[in-house]
Amino acid sequence: MNILFMGPPGAGKGTQAERIVEEFDIPHISTGDAFRLAMKQGTPLGQKAKEYVDQGLLVPDDVTNGIVRERLQQDDCAAGFLLDGFPRTISQAEALDEMLAGMNRKLDHVINLKVDRSLLLARLTGRRICKSCGSTYHVLFNPPVEEGVCAKCGGELYQRSDDTEEKVGTRLDEYISKTAPLLAYYDKQDLLREVDGEKEIDTVTAEIADCLRGTE
Repeated sequence: MNILFMGPPGAGKGTQAERIVEEFDIPHISTGDAFRLAMKQGTPLGQKAKEYVDQGLLVPDDVTNGIVRERLQQDDCAAGFLLDGFPRTISQAEALDEMLAGMNRKLDHVINLKVDRSLLLARLTGRRICKSCGSTYHVLFNPPVEEGVCAKCGGELYQRSDDTEEKVGTRLDEYISKTAPLLAYYDKQDLLREVDGEKEIDTVTAEIADCLRGTE
């Protein structure tokens, strides 16, 4: 089974991906992981990607597409895969269609986790980190016993600069604007499956599994 996961930051995509790949016994492939593997293996494309990464530049589509193609051709993907973080644009989606067609394969499902923007903001801005030991808390889901104080070492808790409401809001707006065309692209192909990511984790996992098995 060949699956693409989509969803904004804070939607719980990573948690659900871990559960689904275990249940269906397929590899979880993120663009970042594919880059790191290619660079570690020293493939020609991996070396090209490293040149851009080392300079803090975006890796161009032709290199990104090539690295994803190489990853999908590896033996552990023979029974399927779960893609996460690729494609990000229509041109990348078209490239993915072409590379899969060249392997006599295709996407079976595109799962999009839907979560209200206000809840995403609450999830993403509520993180607090201990300055001393690095322990992580959340003001809503995993609050410390004493506000602002780490329960493990007594250190001071702080909010990362990129977890502020303004910066998180910008990230969410950018994600929504960039992925809206992709959702429409896959909806036209009757591949898009919308799942409510606001429900309990186990419920979301069960609904995704039902979509993949065609029982919903």
